[in-house]
Order: sequence, then C-alpha cells, then structure tokens
Amino acid sequence: MNQKFLEEMLDTCSVSGHEIELQKKVIDYMKDVSDEIMTDMTGNVIQVLNPHSPLKVLLCGHIDEIGFIVTSVQSDGSLKVTNAGGVRAVLYLGTHVQIKTKKGIVHGVVIVNSSLMKKTDLTCEDLTIDIGASSKEEALRYVDVGDCVCASTSYQYLIHDRMVARAMDDRIGAFIVLEAIRKAKEKGCKIGAYGATTVGEETSMRGAFWASQKVKPTCAIAVDVTYTSDYEGVSASATGEVALGKGPVLCHSSIVNKKMNEILETCAKKLNIHLQYEIASGRTGTDADNIHFTNDGVPVALVSIPLRYMHSSIETLSLKDVQEIIDLLAEFLCAFDETVELDPFKG
Repeated sequence: MNQKFLEEMLDTCSVSGHEIELQKKVIDYMKDVSDEIMTDMTGNVIQVLNPHSPLKVLLCGHIDEIGFIVTSVQSDGSLKVTNAGGVRAVLYLGTHVQIKTKKGIVHGVVIVNSSLMKKTDLTCEDLTIDIGASSKEEALRYVDVGDCVCASTSYQYLIHDRMVARAMDDRIGAFIVLEAIRKAKEKGCKIGAYGATTVGEETSMRGAFWASQKVKPTCAIAVDVTYTSDYEGVSASATGEVALGKGPVLCHSSIVNKKMNEILETCAKKLNIHLQYEIASGRTGTDADNIHFTNDGVPVALVSIPLRYMHSSIETLSLKDVQEIIDLLAEFLCAFDETVELDPFKG
C-alpha cells in the first residue's frame, strides 16, 4: 500500500460537506491507473476500470469525517459551533482545532474551564473556540460562519503495526477502495470495477446513494470501520468479538447478500486471510444501507476495518488488517464474473 498517500489523506481536513479539497487529491493520485474518473454534483469521485463491461462491482468508502461547523462569532472574537456528525463534545475540551476557511487553515483551541469540566451533559453548543482574536470584527477577517472545524492532530505510528489518527473513520475505507482498484488492475481485472470515495456519510448518507444511482452496479461492497471489543470497557455481547490484527470483518445482516459473503470467504481462504464477523440485525449504519435501496435493490456486502476508539482523535488500527482488506477486495474483483449468481432464489 502507498502509506505516503494515506498520510496525506489523514492530514487533509475533510469534514462532512467540505470534502472537495481531498477529492481533488484523490483524482490526481488515481489518474494514472483509472480508465475513467467520474464525478457528480454531490461531490463523489468514482474510479473506473473496464467501463464497457456489463458486470459492475461498486466499492464505496466515505471520505468525509466528523467535525464542527461555525455557527456564530461572539463579540469577544470567539467562535461557537455545532456538530457535523457524531461528535463527542467532551473529547474536545482543551484541544487544538483547525478551521478550514476560504483563505486557508486558521488554528484555534477549544476553551476549558472548571464549569465545563464539571458539566455532565456537555454538548457541542457548549464548546467555544479561541482563535486569538479580540473582537468579532477581527475574527471575521479570518473566519466565516459556515466554515468547518476539525481536530488539529496528525497521524502517529505505535509499536508493532498500529497506526493512530483522527478521521480513520472512514478515510481508511476510502484509501482501501483506491488501493484495491490499483491492485485489481495489476492482477488483470476484467469486469467493470468502480471505486467510489463518497461524501456525506457522517451527516446525510447522500454520497453512496447517488454513486449507486450513477453506476447502477451489479453488486456493491461498502468499506467502513467497525468497533473492536479488544480493549478495556468494551463488550462483545452486542455485535461479536472483533480485534485488531485478526483480519477483515464481514457482516451478518438482513441487508447483506449471503452469496456475496460466501464469495468473500472463498477469496479469503485462497489468500490465507483470517476473517472476523460482526452482527447487525437490521441496517448496518454504513453506505451499504443506502446503496441497497437504490435501483432495483442492489445486492450489498460490508467489509470492515477493526478500529479502536471510534469518533475520537486517536482512532487506532492495524496496518496488517488494512493490507489484507486491500488484497481481499482485489481478489473479489478478479474472481467475479458472469457465472456468479447473487439471486437467493437461483443457483
């Protein structure tokens, strides 16, 4: 995998609704391998191999991240915000943030005081950002209402094969989709392979819906992160045992096509990749849900990356798992052909 590009993706602010800067980097990165690159009005970017093939497999990984939107500038020059996605407000007290503006990045800090520390029901509206301005007029020379905000952190490598960063959810899924398309081409993929880096998953789920409407795929695989149960304070009783470094995670769900899971299991066995499983009795909470409800009911599967500390600035994963998912998806794209029957009433 190209870890240098992964690092660039992780260092680029891409709060839900503000993804275009990063999407332009994706286009530049993939222009040497894609037979065609499609975009749409909602902000999706879709890499295409073999666009004339009647068989189309769509891979989706959302490229947006959680964060904040500036709602107002106060008389003292500080900023008030609301959430963009599932932000846990308490995790931001006393931290560095970056505001993405038309003029570039403006740095700030989330203020902390004793009353905020004691508040048990802290919300995003309780947070205040100090950018160093002394008045509303001065702050508005740097920041506009509607600008997005995210944690000002970078990636780090831990011991063994662990990597930590904000926005692994789901920057890593988007990265895997791109690398799987690259590897599938190297392996001689013959079908139509469509790799979408989708927008808006954390707030509206719109990106995957419109990507699927545009491609009209034979089937689709969403690539997202999932909770691990391998650290203190987390129970495996609800969704199953999942751990870092123990391989890709397939999902048992009423939405997931069972035959697609069987193909993924066959591909994993061929590659000697150990699989893990999670349970979602209904919707998966990922792009897979909205894809399934497009067109005539697209058959979908969900392949997930084990992740610790989700929706924080220290999301942690195993690079071994990442590489295995890239390999698994590339193998799926190369194994899929006209003999595959996904209809549960046939085959």
